[in-house]
Amino acid sequence: MEHLHYPNESTEYRAARNALLDEEIALRTQIEAVAAKRRALPLGGEVPQDYVFERIGRTSMPEQVRMSELFGPHDALILYSFMYGPERELPCPGCTHMLDALDGAARHVGMRAAFHIVAKSPIARLAAWAHERGWEHLSLLSTAGNSFDPDYFGDTSKFSRGMRAQHRVPDGQDWDETIFNVFKKADGTIRHFWGSEMSFAPPVPKQHHRAGDLVDPLWGLLDMTPAGRGDFFPEVHYD
Repeated sequence: MEHLHYPNESTEYRAARNALLDEEIALRTQIEAVAAKRRALPLGGEVPQDYVFERIGRTSMPEQVRMSELFGPHDALILYSFMYGPERELPCPGCTHMLDALDGAARHVGMRAAFHIVAKSPIARLAAWAHERGWEHLSLLSTAGNSFDPDYFGDTSKFSRGMRAQHRVPDGQDWDETIFNVFKKADGTIRHFWGSEMSFAPPVPKQHHRAGDLVDPLWGLLDMTPAGRGDFFPEVHYD
């Protein structure tokens, strides 16, 4: 197989780069294999209710919308739980930086699946934050009046005792969490399909628990650099 050759590179560099390229190709194969296994999952449990969310409607006024209506013309629905509950002065910076990127991608995702961002703050507060960040394509929904986040682990309140211990949630305390949940509608029935549970699994040594790694371009870009990710974590505002 022929390879690229950059100006003035050494034989040692080219040998090491070719070996790394083989690993990168193997990683792509593994990513595609995992995605195929995800698509082959049997359907999960039926949703316990047709949750009612609040959103800003076409008249720029708050309105209620049912989960069954969120699918639009699609049979797949992606909901991302955004860590911006009413108790937070500012939203999670990790969620925010990822949504900065997903705002652009949302136009393309919407051609294949419905995609919405949910959080426990009132809808006016969510809309104000979207305006501040310049989000023009994300659909934000408030879960303040329903039990979606507890039921689908957008917060810790329904963690088992073992999960609370594993996730270091103190007794008597709870907080919001970040998680993607995907649902499928067939014959009028909505069922859970997949959730980004990896961030709640026991940590692997030297592996970060970031749930957003599956879709987050920031970490991928930093992984291309000589210093890598390091201890960097994004902030909501930079001076």
